[in-house]
Amino acid sequence: MALDFLAGCAGGVAGVLVGHPFDTVKVRLQVQSLEKPQYRGTVHCFQSIIKQESVLGLYKGLGSPLMGLTFINALVFGVQGNTLRALGQDSPLNQFLAGAAAGAIQCVICCPMELAKTRLQLQDVGAARTYRGSLDCLAQIYRREGVRGVNRGMVSTLLRETPSFGVYFLSYDLGTRALGCEPGDALLVPKLLLAGGTSGILSWLSTYPVDVVKSRLQADGVRGAARYRGFLDCARQSYRAEGWRVFTRGLTSTLLRAFPVNAATFATVTIVLTYARGPEDPAEDEGVPAAAPGSALAQPSSL
Repeated sequence: MALDFLAGCAGGVAGVLVGHPFDTVKVRLQVQSLEKPQYRGTVHCFQSIIKQESVLGLYKGLGSPLMGLTFINALVFGVQGNTLRALGQDSPLNQFLAGAAAGAIQCVICCPMELAKTRLQLQDVGAARTYRGSLDCLAQIYRREGVRGVNRGMVSTLLRETPSFGVYFLSYDLGTRALGCEPGDALLVPKLLLAGGTSGILSWLSTYPVDVVKSRLQADGVRGAARYRGFLDCARQSYRAEGWRVFTRGLTSTLLRAFPVNAATFATVTIVLTYARGPEDPAEDEGVPAAAPGSALAQPSSL
């Protein structure tokens, strides 16, 4: 279990490094003004950030997800595995329930982490920047707004993560069964990559409109006066101002991110486990960790 956890953390780091630029683009597109849009789409947003802020601009707020990765992985490992064992049967419904429980509990860390990430992704460059890093961002928010401010967007994070993780574990379980992922299969890793990538996409699609609202709530007040009183008010104002398409803002970059993130995660996990376990430990190779979706990449310990 300890080896799987370490391999999962390494895979998670790789996934964050690959996927963070797409996440930055997603957040910028989600929160930009309809009256004066700064970006015309995903590609234009990428180009603009690189031109104005260099490639490093795509990695704004990277410290926050990396900082919270270990804790999120630990929570997802423990909660998902223990819940599945407590339910007593490895069924599709129980996979969903165990994943949903893991998603809900890790919000305690995920919400403040994503708040800091969003604020850092949106701040100006150079001397005009407000925050020096993730911890400084959360410290400033806490001094101004207290515990409630640090947990801004908690309701929307719960509404996103709970069903999203349930869909992920359910679809991953069904995918690996349908693809016949068995130990010793020469195509095991490609099959796991396909199952994990597909599951990541399905989990994002299941709750993406909620993610848009979450990003807007956590970015509210960064560039001007605060506009939203809560989750429903944000959803209502956004819909009235921009129609239903507002809830698909940044979806392209999110879906483009899903597969490479999971691919990087699985490849790293497989390499770490192969070198750490060695060629004479076949009993350990009965499962390859899977990747979790979104701004947090958690890896359950086996298939």
